[in-house]
Amino acid sequence: MFGRRTAPVEAPATAKSSAAVKKPAPAAPKPAPKPAPKKAKAETKSATQAPPRVVKPAAQKPSEQVEIGGRSDEYFHTKTTIFNALIDTIDLSQLAQLDTEAAAEEIRDIVNEIISIKNVQMSIAEQESLLQDICNDVLGYGPLEPLLARDDIADIMVNGSSRVFIEVGGKIQLTNVRFRDNAQLMNICQRIVSQVGRRVDEASPICDARLPDGSRVNVIAPPLSIDGAALTIRKFKKDKLRIEDLVNFGSISPEGAKVLEIIGHCRINTLISGGTGSGKTTLLNCLTGFIEHDERIITCEDAAELQLQQPHVVRLETRPPNLEGQGEVTMRDLVKNCLRMRPERIIVGEVRGPEAFDLLQAMNTGHDGSMGTLHANSPREALQRVESMITMGGYNLPSKTIKEMIVGSIDVVVQAARLRDGSRRITHVTEVLGTEGDTIITQDLFVYDMDGEDVDGKIIGKHKSTGIARPAFWDRARYYGKEAELASALDAAAE
Repeated sequence: MFGRRTAPVEAPATAKSSAAVKKPAPAAPKPAPKPAPKKAKAETKSATQAPPRVVKPAAQKPSEQVEIGGRSDEYFHTKTTIFNALIDTIDLSQLAQLDTEAAAEEIRDIVNEIISIKNVQMSIAEQESLLQDICNDVLGYGPLEPLLARDDIADIMVNGSSRVFIEVGGKIQLTNVRFRDNAQLMNICQRIVSQVGRRVDEASPICDARLPDGSRVNVIAPPLSIDGAALTIRKFKKDKLRIEDLVNFGSISPEGAKVLEIIGHCRINTLISGGTGSGKTTLLNCLTGFIEHDERIITCEDAAELQLQQPHVVRLETRPPNLEGQGEVTMRDLVKNCLRMRPERIIVGEVRGPEAFDLLQAMNTGHDGSMGTLHANSPREALQRVESMITMGGYNLPSKTIKEMIVGSIDVVVQAARLRDGSRRITHVTEVLGTEGDTIITQDLFVYDMDGEDVDGKIIGKHKSTGIARPAFWDRARYYGKEAELASALDAAAE
């Protein structure tokens, strides 16, 4: 069905197969530790029994490298040989007309035929792994598929075709995953971004995108990335995290979680602040879980990743300029348009520019309970960043006026942080009270107090109430009938 599956391929393939087949055949001597790695590299160029020695450097890589699927140099060489034969054999235009399952079945049939023709010696498990990997290369995300399937990985960082890092438990680890070459890596990057109508190439080498499950993707391609495309994926867990999960992880105390629930329910304007990878978007998702189901919510994001569970949600996403440099839709354009869409809450995925001014205006003009995230190291720095972003937008407003606008709009700042042991904690729940001269006055309701670390290097600490019995949003909580629950949570935290 897919063209040259017999005559043109068999002859060259069998001619080459004598060299290609010798690679997998001597797999048995792999455990022998005798030859030194440096000699192995030198001897592979001349010795006919090279394959067993080529495997040695892979077996002696540093212990900190994480093995994914137990792939060796020999395996990658065999896979490349078979993949190249597959591309010469298959008709890609006809393959594109099939659905995914039929295409995968056809690819498996052809690969099995190529393995038989080339007389490649492989175990059943190795052959099944090879079939799956080649199907992933043609139809999916290639070597990234095993990483995307793991729910314990938070980030995938690809630095060129041969260096892939993952973050597990807050710690970054090197893996043995690699791409055939930079061309394959770039092809997979283009496959990802094209799914959301974007592009990445030399003319437009920076791109933000998302996977179908909402995971955030960033690509920066050559010539800006010197050693090949750099791909970063912030993965989402398959099971949506709830505030109870944050309590179980120790990110917040049960009493603090109750206060956050009241903040989310009582339409209190909230800013979530934190550093990179501190869990801001996860926390924002948790807070939106307390929004009533009869409210109209509009989200604005660079790459749509929020996972709201309410039935009445409008999701908006920015758009980069086209090849002619036209057609760009910025975050500020989206936030301004929100005001014409009769929202009850506006949620901005990340505030990073002049849209801060429009978000504050929305919070101040009847859209109570609006939320957003931004990068900052403390609640006070978060407020200073909002002021500086408004100033960068070209607004000729006095500093005092901007501060009064911030105070009148933002009620609570929730600070998230990733600690040095890799754990994520909500370190502050801080109220914005008002101004005194040129200074914004804040007060902490909850803080995370570190008490040192245990023998394993894990940080020990606990969330403490600062003893505030009646926060500034007490009247808002009473309006929604939540004052008793708020008082109970604050009293329990103070004990």
